[in-house]
Amino acid sequence: MTFIPLSRALRAPLAVTTVLALTVAGVYAFPDNAFAASSATINGATTYQTINGFGASEAFGEAATVMDAPASVQTQTLSDLYSPTTGAGLTILRNEIPSEAGETIEPNAPSSPSAAPVYTALGNDNGQEWFAKQAQSYGVNQIFADAWSAPAFMKTNDSVDNGGAVCGAPSATCSSGDWRQAYANYLVQYAKDYAADGINLDYIGFENEANLSTDYASMQMSPAQTANFADVLGPTLASSGLSTQLECCAAEGWDYAAQYTSAITSDPVADSYVKLITSHGYTEAPTTPLATGGQPTWETEWSTFDSFDPAWDDNTDASGFTWAKNIYTGLTSANLSAFLYWWGSTTPSENGDNEGLLEINGSTVTPTGRLWAFANYSRYIHPGAVRIGASTSDGNVDLSAFKNPDGSIAVVALNSDTAADTLSYSLPGTGVTTGSAAAYLTNASNDAAAQSPIAVAAGGFTATIPARSLETFVITGSAGTSSPTATPSTTASATASPTTSPSATASATATATATSSPTSGSGAACTVTYTTSSQWTGGFVANLTIADTGSQPINPWDLTFTFPGDQKITDAWNAQPSQSGENVSLTSESYNADISPGSNTSLGFQGTWTNSDATPTSFSVNGVACAG
Repeated sequence: MTFIPLSRALRAPLAVTTVLALTVAGVYAFPDNAFAASSATINGATTYQTINGFGASEAFGEAATVMDAPASVQTQTLSDLYSPTTGAGLTILRNEIPSEAGETIEPNAPSSPSAAPVYTALGNDNGQEWFAKQAQSYGVNQIFADAWSAPAFMKTNDSVDNGGAVCGAPSATCSSGDWRQAYANYLVQYAKDYAADGINLDYIGFENEANLSTDYASMQMSPAQTANFADVLGPTLASSGLSTQLECCAAEGWDYAAQYTSAITSDPVADSYVKLITSHGYTEAPTTPLATGGQPTWETEWSTFDSFDPAWDDNTDASGFTWAKNIYTGLTSANLSAFLYWWGSTTPSENGDNEGLLEINGSTVTPTGRLWAFANYSRYIHPGAVRIGASTSDGNVDLSAFKNPDGSIAVVALNSDTAADTLSYSLPGTGVTTGSAAAYLTNASNDAAAQSPIAVAAGGFTATIPARSLETFVITGSAGTSSPTATPSTTASATASPTTSPSATASATATATATSSPTSGSGAACTVTYTTSSQWTGGFVANLTIADTGSQPINPWDLTFTFPGDQKITDAWNAQPSQSGENVSLTSESYNADISPGSNTSLGFQGTWTNSDATPTSFSVNGVACAG
């Protein structure tokens, strides 16, 4: 279907010659008589919010467009959006829970709100089910879903479109009765359908921009009505057996978000169940923290609607430079834990505007400057990173810094000057005194392009950022343990652990430490951790971690083990599975083949079984036993 959005409006010194003459691949050296560098401090002792990631949606048929495209277009689109080495490395995907006829899982009204519903098969969910699996294969580790509207028969206006509230909410009386519990059951069923297909939805949201009534799928719920429905959906979701949690409220902008957040936090029941606060950036940008009571805040939709503009820096609200600034402000001023664009991909038929990070036009895929702005954050700031202190005396440079779970430090610098700016960085509290800063540059000529690495000595380094450029420095050293580019060892630590049953779960862990090398050469060792994260009659989900505890990299890897029972793998993520009888082989994907010393990679699978107590305990990597 075609989504038609409402129109919304966003909103050289003399030394330049010397600087440009000394440019070498985006990194600069200066003679003794050059002007002094500005100072910058990256303070690891000052900590802020935890970062969950960056992403976009493929709602309203965009996922189906990619699914139906030629293989070359599919590959290019998915790589541009999700590859942690050649693309943006996005790690979050947002779904739409469809309510329209022909797309909803409950197309027909039961005889009453309490009557048994008749749900239909999920199918490919307008391409979203297929797309989610593809995204997972690249390391996407969080998928969530929002409903734009309840099914028509559950609403006051008996229509998916043009607003209307859920029957039974305060001041929303319907002759057909109170449909709040039925709507909650409907949303839980959607999450169960995904779980049964091996895709865990981390969060479910029940409304989208609830202040609006539009001629496409929409539902108007006041802040009080929103909190009231959360009182119903929260307990229903918690008792479902799923790991999916409740998210609210996908407000249109930060001004509305404050109102809806206040309603949630003022309602003790809603407040106890809502685990994530979300908003969009349309009516007001995210520039201040929301009073969430400690829950993380995500900006989950934002874009512009002018004629398609792929430029990095053309002084428009659609340019990559503008979006680099938007991301910086959201992370540092609103303390966002995640930042999402609207669509990842779009086509000229979808208004021909800037609602996507890339455009698919026939067999041509055109990335935008916006995509590469995201890349300089998402590739190098891994889920679970903590924002740390970052300050500079240079008023032209917006500086932010993050400590990744593997100990590496990602420093992102946006230079708004029309000249190159040099900064001298000190790294107190980071634990890094010597090492290396890998540099990645985005501007009119570079798309997250690797630059010459810079030596870190005496707890600091000096680097120059070209004019109107975004540059990320990934610092490893005495406290850094991983390679400077993102791999699923850091981006997929929480990758899709599909909880596929509403019944009881159990956990069993087997840890084995290698006594010999999984790669040729001395100094290599590994640890394999196996966890049964969910189980039910006839099926289970297992998650594994391979950690390189030696001094040599493991690249590529082939993890083998033998099931002690009759387990059969039916689906896997972050690995290619093969099985012969009880013997299993899980081989690396192209994007996670390299496990650097001190780092790890996560993978998992879903399977069938009859013996729930049977857990493998001996593992090998590349033919060498890792069992202790």
